[in-house]
Amino acid sequence: LNETTDKLLKKEFDYCREHQIPHRIFKENNLDHFVPFKHPDIDKWRDSLRNGLMIDYKNLTLTGGVDDIWQDTKTKKLIVVDYKSQASIYGVNTNSYLSSAYHKSYKVQMDFYAYLLKKMNFDVSEIAYFLVCNADRNAEGFFGRLNFSETLVPYQWDIDWLPLQLEKMLKVLNDYDIPESNQ
Repeated sequence: LNETTDKLLKKEFDYCREHQIPHRIFKENNLDHFVPFKHPDIDKWRDSLRNGLMIDYKNLTLTGGVDDIWQDTKTKKLIVVDYKSQASIYGVNTNSYLSSAYHKSYKVQMDFYAYLLKKMNFDVSEIAYFLVCNADRNAEGFFGRLNFSETLVPYQWDIDWLPLQLEKMLKVLNDYDIPESNQ
């Protein structure tokens, strides 16, 4: 279901990308100055298995397949976007969503995408977005349909921690000793 949600969202955003018009979710959130970023490599960047955003880092290739990239037409900065699908009885709220221990890896993912884009010499907005699609679990029944609410969750990414972690990763990869196990 998550993969299907992503695929259908990409169809919607690709239509807006092709016509360089704001998506309905932008209008609903007073972000009419956003459009999906139009770039010849967008499909490669979204292909996490074969391509993705990609840089060379000290004889390693770092890569990550982003769900989407939008652009602020006022600042020309790129906006990192990740689609998330869930089914919760609770509504999506920015503070609780970002503070959830289960979503810590989501923030790491966004930080990494922003890092890659910056290293690819793009001007990146300090605010990324999770587009969270939450299936209504309180419906009267299934009836062959799931209804989703859609919420934009802004996230101020942080890449300051990445260089040190990348160096630690390289050290482990290049070390002859097996590191201690980590719980």
